Amino acid sequence: MNGRFMVRPIGALDLDRAARLHRSAFAALGERPWTRQDMAELLASSTAGGFFLLVDGEDAGIALWRTTVDEAELLTIAVDAAHRRRGVARALLDAVIERVREHGARVLFLEVGVDNPPALSLYAQAGFTEVGRRLGYYQRHRGVADALILRLLLNDGG
Repeated sequence: MNGRFMVRPIGALDLDRAARLHRSAFAALGERPWTRQDMAELLASSTAGGFFLLVDGEDAGIALWRTTVDEAELLTIAVDAAHRRRGVARALLDAVIERVREHGARVLFLEVGVDNPPALSLYAQAGFTEVGRRLGYYQRHRGVADALILRLLLNDGG
């Protein structure tokens, strides 16, 4: 990893920066970005959480998730283009996994576009397996993309 990583909860004063980062991270795909309001509403829930990752004090990435009973769902990981391929997404994913485990989740789900090879690689390396597919789920600049539903078991086996 290059630089010093700091992962911390997203606070109310971070929402504009977090929304801007998410918008820029997904602009190339044409995916609808999370807005400040979306994040504020999600994070107002006691079952949701968010992390902000800074590299040497610069905004580098965010992650948002929610939990229900013993399951968690990773809603998004967004990494600023200048910080990609430096371990930011993996650091965020590891932080989310640790947090949801601490809160009793036994399984973590997520959805990812079939047209997002870097994310697919990250999740495969982390041990996620495909458990379903949503046809035409993501609206893109040039049509639609299927979403893969991935699952990671969080019990003692990881």
